[in-house]
Amino acid sequence: MSISLQKGQKVSLSKERAGLSQVIIGLGWDEVQQKKGFFAPKPLPIDCDATAFVLQNGKLVDKEDIVYFGNLRHKSGTIQHMGDNLTGAGEGDDEQIIVDLARVPAQYDRIVIIVNIYQARERQQHFGMIRNAFIRLVDGRNQSEMCRYNLTDDYSGRTAMIFGEVYRHNGEWKFNAIGQGTNDNSIGDVVNRYV
Repeated sequence: MSISLQKGQKVSLSKERAGLSQVIIGLGWDEVQQKKGFFAPKPLPIDCDATAFVLQNGKLVDKEDIVYFGNLRHKSGTIQHMGDNLTGAGEGDDEQIIVDLARVPAQYDRIVIIVNIYQARERQQHFGMIRNAFIRLVDGRNQSEMCRYNLTDDYSGRTAMIFGEVYRHNGEWKFNAIGQGTNDNSIGDVVNRYV
């Protein structure tokens, strides 16, 4: 049974699920319907990009520890981005990141999941134009959803979002629902928060 999380809530992933190895991190969102009319400009699709920062002692130490549409697989082979969705259209997960928790090298203690809007400032887009945003964790063995965090705050003006983090604590894997909106214009700007 899936647990519905609130902002800031933490949950153990491995305690209740003995032998948990592969976790699928699914992220989804829908665009708010834009105004239409004869003279209304055609709105550009909102291109959200999911990224995983793989941290050592809470810090990003190497650019190869960033897993995103331009680097789909972590150098350890334990974290894989399943590809870029350019519009957020359709049901279910828009982007997925698969993590083999059992094989993540010991020096990595945290995997932070971020979503930013591609060219947000240039396109005059922000997370207030997005609805039904969520992050969910799925057990890779049987595809059962373990937990879900639906973002419900007003993120108007925010161009990037720190959705949550999977982290190791006392040998146990946990998830923290963060839901922190930022004004970072690119993933490169978000990197500065973790160096």
